[in-house]
Amino acid sequence: MYRVFEALDELVALVEEARTVPMTAGCLIPRGDVLELLDDLRDALPAELDDAQDVLDERDTLVSNARETSDKLITGAENDSEAMVAHARAEADRVLAEAQARAERIVADAGVHAQEAVDAAAEEAQRLEASANREFEAVTGRARAEAARVVEAGDASYHKSVADGIAEQQRLVSESETVAAAKSEAERIVDAAHAESDRLRGECDVYVDDKLADFEDILTGTLRSVNRGRQQLRTGAGMHDYVEYPHGVDEEVAPAQMAG
Repeated sequence: MYRVFEALDELVALVEEARTVPMTAGCLIPRGDVLELLDDLRDALPAELDDAQDVLDERDTLVSNARETSDKLITGAENDSEAMVAHARAEADRVLAEAQARAERIVADAGVHAQEAVDAAAEEAQRLEASANREFEAVTGRARAEAARVVEAGDASYHKSVADGIAEQQRLVSESETVAAAKSEAERIVDAAHAESDRLRGECDVYVDDKLADFEDILTGTLRSVNRGRQQLRTGAGMHDYVEYPHGVDEEVAPAQMAG
């Protein structure tokens, strides 16, 4: 490249030093020197410039070929895109159909499971009701028997007290000097017997009332358990959330106990 600039400088100097043609703006330049300098310039120019000129000469052909190739690529890409979209749409339809079928199966299974849970809950409620009825009859029977025993004991004590009072009264009446005291003592004994009888009857009533209150608590717990079971069925939980405790009462199992 240095020779290129040197030859150009020599050409410029040759033109500047050339003799002027009279009456014109031209000048006389030695042809041989100019041609020699031009040959030096041609030889000094790198081969890449020639290749670049070839590329420039073939630019239109290359651009045309590139545009044709680009159009082919775009057309192929569009065709491939349409095919991929059609395949994706078909795959999406297939997946959607499978999902709908699976959802229908899940809904059907859930309906069967819910019906089974309802049937199991109804059977459990009937069992609880029968158990509660048996417990009620047992508690009521025991309460009645205990009440009868207490009343019988009270009556026996009352009659005994009355008989003792009458006997004491009769004994005291036979003694004239103690008639008044015997009468008073007899009345006291009779009053005490009545008071004892009333006390025994009161204790009997309290005992029966306590037994009935206990049974009422049992029935209340049973009803709460049945209501919770129905509520769990409505919200989707099963009967496995409940366990049976003594006296026929179902209590809800704590989550920590269930996790254990």
